[in-house]
Amino acid sequence: MKRIILTAVAAIALTACTQKKSSTPATALPIAVESPQIRSVTLTREYPGYLSAEATVSIVGRVNGTLISKNYTPGQRVKSDDLLFVIDPTTYENAVTQAEAQLKSAEANLDYAINNYERMLEAVKSDAVSRIEVIKAETSVATYKAQVENTRAALSTAKKNLGYCHIRAPHDGLMSLSELSTGSYIAGAASPVELGKLYKDDYMYAYFDVTDNQWLRQQQRKEEVGKEEQITFTLGEDRYFTRSAKMDYLSPDVRTSTGTLRVRATLTNSDYFLKPGSYISVVLPYETLTDAILVRDAAIGTDQTGNFLYVVNDSNIVEYRHIEVGNIVDDTLRIIRSGIAPKERYVSKALMKVRNGMRITPVSDNQE
Repeated sequence: MKRIILTAVAAIALTACTQKKSSTPATALPIAVESPQIRSVTLTREYPGYLSAEATVSIVGRVNGTLISKNYTPGQRVKSDDLLFVIDPTTYENAVTQAEAQLKSAEANLDYAINNYERMLEAVKSDAVSRIEVIKAETSVATYKAQVENTRAALSTAKKNLGYCHIRAPHDGLMSLSELSTGSYIAGAASPVELGKLYKDDYMYAYFDVTDNQWLRQQQRKEEVGKEEQITFTLGEDRYFTRSAKMDYLSPDVRTSTGTLRVRATLTNSDYFLKPGSYISVVLPYETLTDAILVRDAAIGTDQTGNFLYVVNDSNIVEYRHIEVGNIVDDTLRIIRSGIAPKERYVSKALMKVRNGMRITPVSDNQE
């Protein structure tokens, strides 16, 4: 009997301790929370594009002859009118000399014909010569005039060909490597032979394509802001290089095969950092949100129903909330289209530690 009483007392004591322990509330877990940022955001869209030099000129040989000198270093910047190549001019110098001699002879023959014709005109007045002889003298004048014009044209051609032997830069720029070595024979009379390329790259063009619907959206924005906006483009995998450009060309028609328009923008390249042919990302603004709601992108979870946030109410209870998201801003923030109010709080870190309906101790992000 005594043993039964002791057992009952022990059971009552154990029950009392258990009730006392369960009545003590568990400590709420400290969790980082934040309120959304509210600010104006300009939405942009990126398009792939490429760079081209303002002018790319093929430097060619237009005459036949041996390439006797190259007067620049490949990759070197040259000035307008700098001598780049020399093709053996001997043949063309001789052609100029010969054409000059032929012109002098033709001019002498013309002078004689004119003097003879003038004497015939005086002689026919006294019937010293026949009318037929006058006509012959007049014909000789016309013949020698034509001969003079022909020899002048031949001299001009010979001088032009001689000029082609000394190839100069048409403008400032960067010269490419020449595939032809000194001593190579150039057969450029029949068809010009490319000796190298000259890139005028102090200004550059950025080319990219936009769809017709995107372009209409862009024009609507232009009407809203009332001015032409600067185009921004980035270069490199990490997008470390950014520069502004100004649009200067829009294709007059939409390509039916792709539904796109070709756009060109100009930009300065005074430091010659940019290279023709580089691939770029062109950034165009298309919409401005004056009071955008922004939260940390890392705080957004994803499940089968879509995107969600853990919102914390005034009682510090976590609430699962489905949201609609927009663009990324500044690489770390995400626009929230719906699902959270500006003055509400959300769990900004440690999403795996919380669940719907859980009570927490909110702490600011920098206090965690």
